[in-house]
Amino acid sequence: MTLSEVNALTRADFIERFGDIAEHSAWVAETAEHARPYADNAVMVHAFQRAILDAEPPLQTALILAHPDLAGRAALRGEVADESKREQRGAGLDTLTPDEFERFHALNTAYRTRFGFPFIFAVTGATKHQIMDAFENRVGGTMEEERLTAIAQILRIVRFRLEARVAI
Repeated sequence: MTLSEVNALTRADFIERFGDIAEHSAWVAETAEHARPYADNAVMVHAFQRAILDAEPPLQTALILAHPDLAGRAALRGEVADESKREQRGAGLDTLTPDEFERFHALNTAYRTRFGFPFIFAVTGATKHQIMDAFENRVGGTMEEERLTAIAQILRIVRFRLEARVAI
């Protein structure tokens, strides 16, 4: 899809096409839609990211909580968004050894227990080893650091997903 086609979509079609850019959080696309027409792809990405950054903290928290655990049981059962499946598969999280899977599961549990939300990492372009290293480094962080990092990672995820859908 081209940027011209994005700008020509009706509001309903825009929400239908981009409502899943931010994991189970159509409000991001609904907010970003108001900034159309977009002058270029960077402006479009910025509109989606601004929607997240300008949202009230409870809405941001809901967005964080909407993300699945990386290499979690829901992913194995196929209960995550299609883009999450592709992204995790692309990072090799579908080829974890039994030991790696158990390590991810233990880290997911420890992280959720400590912070109350899932570990979020924009896995596009990363390997399972890089993700595991980041996981192990971040599980000891502070609540404020991790909340900010989660939002920053979601902004990256949104950018990657938009770049994959809209031709430059």
